[in-house]
Amino acid sequence: MLVLFFVALAGLSSLTALLLYLVFRPTRYDGPPAGSSTGVSVHIVVLGDIGRSPRMTYHALSIAKHGGKVNLIGYAGNAPHPDVTTNPNITLTPLPTPPRRPPSIPFILFAPFKVLYQLYHLTRLLAYTLPPAQWFLVQNPPSIPTLAIAILVCRLRNSKLIIDWHNYGWTILAGTRGSSHPLVRLSKIYECHLGRLGDLHLTVTHAMARQLRRPPYSIPEHLPMLVLHDRPAAIFQPLPSPTAREAALHRILPAEHRDLLPALCRGDVRLLVSSTSWTPDEDFGLLLDALVQYCSASPPPAPVLAIITGKGPQQSFYLTRIAELASQGRLPREIVRVATAFLPFEDYAALLACADLGVCLHKSSSGVDLPMKVVDMFGAGLPVAAYQGYESFGELVKEGENGRGFETAEELAGVLGRLFSEEGKAELDGLRKGAVLEGSRRWDGEWEASVGRVTGFVKS
Repeated sequence: MLVLFFVALAGLSSLTALLLYLVFRPTRYDGPPAGSSTGVSVHIVVLGDIGRSPRMTYHALSIAKHGGKVNLIGYAGNAPHPDVTTNPNITLTPLPTPPRRPPSIPFILFAPFKVLYQLYHLTRLLAYTLPPAQWFLVQNPPSIPTLAIAILVCRLRNSKLIIDWHNYGWTILAGTRGSSHPLVRLSKIYECHLGRLGDLHLTVTHAMARQLRRPPYSIPEHLPMLVLHDRPAAIFQPLPSPTAREAALHRILPAEHRDLLPALCRGDVRLLVSSTSWTPDEDFGLLLDALVQYCSASPPPAPVLAIITGKGPQQSFYLTRIAELASQGRLPREIVRVATAFLPFEDYAALLACADLGVCLHKSSSGVDLPMKVVDMFGAGLPVAAYQGYESFGELVKEGENGRGFETAEELAGVLGRLFSEEGKAELDGLRKGAVLEGSRRWDGEWEASVGRVTGFVKS
């Protein structure tokens, strides 16, 4: 009954919003300048932290590069890409951050309030505060309430809607609430039905594009759908020389591990990097278990410094576990040290370029998305060991060419033991060459050949 009440409340709110639209009709888009894409306006909507939304940032930069005027809309948090803040064709438009849920209030009570809060601020901003735009580009997920508001505003303001499918909101919600939860079921119905109403669809994998054409999504065949794989930004580059690597390490290495700098430069200590948002969809315990097994190998393996970047809700839990494993002697300091860091964009790119191996623990909730962190690693020329238990894995990581896959801690420990051994040096060097080759494929070229041509920013 409680769920039905909030569904009715949300429906009533939507109806009220629609009536207000009809009474106070927003201005409409009258068309682009004749014969040119210069000055074409695009609203890019990210219901998340702009600084942690690289794909939408790259969209903004590509549009601006070809003369478009971009409003990049989202939450202020981490520093955005430096090129965004200096580009005269891009305006950062912050959204008010929703209040956090107090621990005393159940999720099912707080969720409708948060949705109504976001609905109000998105509606006011997109329908009235900002001028009309030719294109709306919306990141999905999150889909609630973004899709509903974007569709309504586009219809009323004569704009075209692009939905960029990164994943599915309902599958992410199912990972924490369970697939049978009423809100998960409602989210799935909402996303599948409203997702069909975009004018242009972008996907991060071919597997996702195939899935979106089939039930329950059933996006009609007459609507264009483009596969646009994530590609690294220009800031992610291999280092040109050992001297450049040493200089970068000297700058970014955590102070408590500076004593390892000479050994890292000689290759006596291996540098492993993993990036995580410290959330349940990335099982960081899998990496810890693999490192414990790595330490127990015979003969003793090569020493490793593992630097884990990122921040998120489970970080304190795992920091406590790391300390416990170290105190128990299961992560002996002379074999494995684990450091955590949250780095500026430039330092993170340098860290990837300095590392010997990247580890990705991303587990796809839908089975058809791909982790952006692996794209960045390849851009920096860094081979990866990545969790492989989902359908689209092979669209990015080519087994034995630019990385290695695993599904268990035992398999990951085996990969680390082999690649960090003297016998595995040639294999690791070969994977690095494959990573450099894959990373040479950059965003601009792929965007211009697909999205740029369809939207008219790039002329045939």
